[in-house]
Amino acid sequence: MAEIKVPELAESITEGTIAQWLKQPGEQVEKGEYIVELETDKVNVEVISEEAGVIQELKAEEGDTVEVGQVIAIVEAGDAASSGDSGESNTSAEPKKEDSKEEAPKEEVQKEPSDTVEETSDSQKKERTIASPAARKLAREKGIDLSQVSAADPMGRVRKQDVESHSSKPVQQEQKQESKPAAKKEPEKKKDTKPVIREKMSRRRQTIANRLVEVQQTAAMLTTFNEIDMTKVMDLRKRKKDQFFETNDVRLGFMSFFTKAVVAALKKYPYVNAEIDGDEVVLKQYYDVGVAVSTEDGLVVPIVRDCDRKSFAEIEGEIVELAKKAKNKKLQLSDLQGGSFTITNGGVFGSLLSTPILNGPQVGILGMHTIQLRPVAIDAEKMENRPMMYIALSYDHRIIDGKEAVSFLAMVKNLLENPEDLLLQG
Repeated sequence: MAEIKVPELAESITEGTIAQWLKQPGEQVEKGEYIVELETDKVNVEVISEEAGVIQELKAEEGDTVEVGQVIAIVEAGDAASSGDSGESNTSAEPKKEDSKEEAPKEEVQKEPSDTVEETSDSQKKERTIASPAARKLAREKGIDLSQVSAADPMGRVRKQDVESHSSKPVQQEQKQESKPAAKKEPEKKKDTKPVIREKMSRRRQTIANRLVEVQQTAAMLTTFNEIDMTKVMDLRKRKKDQFFETNDVRLGFMSFFTKAVVAALKKYPYVNAEIDGDEVVLKQYYDVGVAVSTEDGLVVPIVRDCDRKSFAEIEGEIVELAKKAKNKKLQLSDLQGGSFTITNGGVFGSLLSTPILNGPQVGILGMHTIQLRPVAIDAEKMENRPMMYIALSYDHRIIDGKEAVSFLAMVKNLLENPEDLLLQG
């Protein structure tokens, strides 16, 4: 018999949520086969069975929060056929137990569990108590010891109804209050007077929400704006895109131009490429740029590493690959960890202007927006319609002064309006 435990996920991740059971009790599982999908703060992780056999019991339901090292399933060595045979023999023996119950006095029924379970300590009894996943979940929420719950099931299996009945007893509630502090009372949910649909937030969405609020509360965030005349970049891209694709087998987009411009600006203004650690400022000597990607489960920020050493083609290819992995839920934790600066492109959704929120602990994030034809004064007498883009830099004012932030953004603008200079800088 083998226990399936939640594996070590990452240094900063201690728990996850059961997203989907890929195997059910009674099903055969091979060694190394996936049996459950866990949703963590960053990515989904599939857990394998370390032993071949039959799934005997699931100790958590879909939607349950589980911690690293927690037992979530039991696998019994053997195959489904032998498991089925044993199930039949148990079934055939069941009528004998029923007959004995009819003839025996009531106390005989109370002794029945002791025929199958040895005298053990309280902690061992709790581990060996047979209960449905729903019952275990409710017991955890209410702080109830399952070994103290009376089961209505003749086989001794504790169900959700048994836990509810147990929790409603005044005596048991007094014991609970004496044994452990009262659980934190959850705020009452708003009563709906009109038709609504309620959906539980995914773990990732909850994490995104918590971190965004945390950044707003801990960073002195400020945003500065500028606009870029995209005429020269668009002309260069139009002239070179076919040749670029033939040579590199990847399309030439705008992200490589912006990434290269950001790297050049970060080199000149190093405090935008930093983070705060206690009372120290950590100035990063590497340029790992996060590129925000929107997925069905929320926003993720995979990292394009060592952008200062990569060519335009390498950056474009890596962005495409990371975007595919994100949409197919194949990102690894290593794809998301680290990063020194982030670029987010709301323009692909039509955003004209926005104030991006920092991706902590980073202290800078660049927001790109939609390209729109607008009249631009060429000189005192001449106006032209030009493809213009608003850009925004949100920064942590604790270590980045306004002058530095404005100068950083102005440099990005100047490089993109003169892409030849950008190419010369590598």
